[in-house]
Amino acid sequence: MSRDPAQTSERVAIVAITKHGTALARTLRDKIPGADLYYMEKFATGDEADEGIHLFTGSVRLILPDLFQRYDGLIIFISLGAVVRMIAPLLKDKKTDPAVVVVDDRAEHAISVLSGHLGGANALTRRVASLLGARPVITTASDVQQTIAVDLFGRDFGWEIENFDKVTPVSAAVVNEERIAIVQESGERNWWTYDKLLPAHIRVFRTAAEAIENGFDAALVVTHRLLTEEEERVLLTNGVLYRPKVIVLGIGCNRGTSMEEIEQVVLETLAELRLSVNSVRNLASIDLKRDEPGLKALSEKYGWPFIVYTPEELNTVPLPQPSEVVYRYTGAYGVSEPAALLSAGAETWLMEKKKSGNVTISVAVVPHERMEAGVR
Repeated sequence: MSRDPAQTSERVAIVAITKHGTALARTLRDKIPGADLYYMEKFATGDEADEGIHLFTGSVRLILPDLFQRYDGLIIFISLGAVVRMIAPLLKDKKTDPAVVVVDDRAEHAISVLSGHLGGANALTRRVASLLGARPVITTASDVQQTIAVDLFGRDFGWEIENFDKVTPVSAAVVNEERIAIVQESGERNWWTYDKLLPAHIRVFRTAAEAIENGFDAALVVTHRLLTEEEERVLLTNGVLYRPKVIVLGIGCNRGTSMEEIEQVVLETLAELRLSVNSVRNLASIDLKRDEPGLKALSEKYGWPFIVYTPEELNTVPLPQPSEVVYRYTGAYGVSEPAALLSAGAETWLMEKKKSGNVTISVAVVPHERMEAGVR
């Protein structure tokens, strides 16, 4: 469930300070495409310039601050104690510190040292160990117990955590096998990836009301809607709120409509429907609007993909009230309504259509299967 810097576009540096460590580091670098290699100049073999290998003199402590800032993952062939002492002054927080993995001089152990979950050090440790034939050493409780990692829950699907301050106490509740309620009202269901049943102390509920009725010690709440004050009080006192990307906004607008007007309609509509802006997955419209400045600007501002369909594609969606006027100008009997359904893969709308000024908006929610095998 965690990101692996060695398998993504993120930058990884490999560092060594001994003769044996340098040989191992060179071997590892050949197996991790794109990784940068740093070792001491006295172990140079003459091909470093051609190979793009970085040489340094003096203490590695001098280059670590720069590497800490520039790279997402550091694989260091140095003793664990030395690494701990050197990186201690550089630490900021678990959301920004890079993944740090330490490998011993004989490649017997690869140790996840820092940013095991959010930084991807645990995943990187397993990959390094596999490549070198080493034993991975991971001490994160949720990994060892093969249970839910609260800070990574749904991350591969793009879910966002709204109240990160609750991650630590809820994580403790999970690993201590307290009563955990997973309230999942929307979002991907295949989040349980271990080859065993979900632990008995973790229960999945389809609604907040169902979870509240049954009781719990900590909660993981996955929903696209805004919670009521009472739900927030009960569920989030010791709970983490996740926003899955499930809301699709079908948009139609007059030519030249400003981004500000479209944005206002979008935000007002989400507020009226009690939906979170953090759960919007994308915008959808007709291909005639592909280059509409206001829609493009809104897409860029929020990082929402902008998906367009041809009139022929839009006309495959049956509409309760097809518009001859819209057809005359676009070739489609509707824009916002069919675009929302096509993009969401849904059969019906959460809101079929609303006209406001120069903007027409429709809202659909991406459907996901109710339950997955292995989830109680």
